[in-house]
Amino acid sequence: MERRTIGARALAVGAVGLGCMPMSWAYSGSRQRGEESLRAVHRALDLGSTLLDTADMYGPFTNELLVGRVLKERREDAFVSTKVGLLVGEQHIVANGRPGYVKRACDASLRRLQADVIDLYQLHRADPEVPVEETWGAMAELVQAGKVRALGLCAVGARGGRRSGGRLHDATIKQLQRVQQVFPVSAVEAELSVWSPEALESLVPWCEARDVGFLAAMPLGNGFLTGTLTPGEGFEPDDVRARHPRFTAEMMAANQPIVAGLRRIAARHGDVTPAQVALAWVLGQGRHVVPVPGTKQERWVAQNAASVRLSLTAQDLAEVAELPGARGSWD
Repeated sequence: MERRTIGARALAVGAVGLGCMPMSWAYSGSRQRGEESLRAVHRALDLGSTLLDTADMYGPFTNELLVGRVLKERREDAFVSTKVGLLVGEQHIVANGRPGYVKRACDASLRRLQADVIDLYQLHRADPEVPVEETWGAMAELVQAGKVRALGLCAVGARGGRRSGGRLHDATIKQLQRVQQVFPVSAVEAELSVWSPEALESLVPWCEARDVGFLAAMPLGNGFLTGTLTPGEGFEPDDVRARHPRFTAEMMAANQPIVAGLRRIAARHGDVTPAQVALAWVLGQGRHVVPVPGTKQERWVAQNAASVRLSLTAQDLAEVAELPGARGSWD
């Protein structure tokens, strides 16, 4: 697979990564099967999708344990990204950016991952009670201690910015400017897809100008852009899409023209799927951009990896640009 670099330190990864979260958390618990997920991770590494993206909060903890079972056998084949800064309770999630906690959390992640070093350690969310510089400073000490190779930042959740009129990623860029004064940022992870292109406005260019890698989260629109979801079919209560404003039956039906457009483009390329068109579009947004589609099945891992071979034409790109904007229940 084509290789891309993350950050000024030129950390090389496969052009398409693997989001491991759906294997353990947030998506349809009844469909989560450990052995099937392990096969998916092995398949990704076989195909060159070396970036494995996890977090201590996924599960919580169980996703890192699952990834660790693969790393025990194939550590040299993988580029491991995990995250710190969020704690999961019974009915809530809270941020914890205290330096002592960050260091203890890193040690715990290393044990679960059965690894000596984390390739990319990302701050999941800044703690409003702790200056972000203090949290980042503790993470930088982990690099100096040899426990972490590079640091990354996940974008501030700001979907409401669409309604307020503010630029969606202003808060993230302000955080990035602050932490860059403490220790270099190697990567930023944020949502980017055909139906959520807002990061292209300011965040992707900010990264490109500074040799910072951009990890495109949810590049398949939480599965919608694959064209495999049926409006009105519903989701299990523990599935995040059950509460997502774009996944009500009405809005899924309203957004079908987006999938139809991807299907038209795919049809011109032969044996190609809408998902591969969506990933090829993300890959085309810059050499520093690495899509990280989440899945727990081998067949989707293989399909996603194959998207690197799809070159979209000028006509294809023009058609994507003309697709209607995604609608949510707030619209």
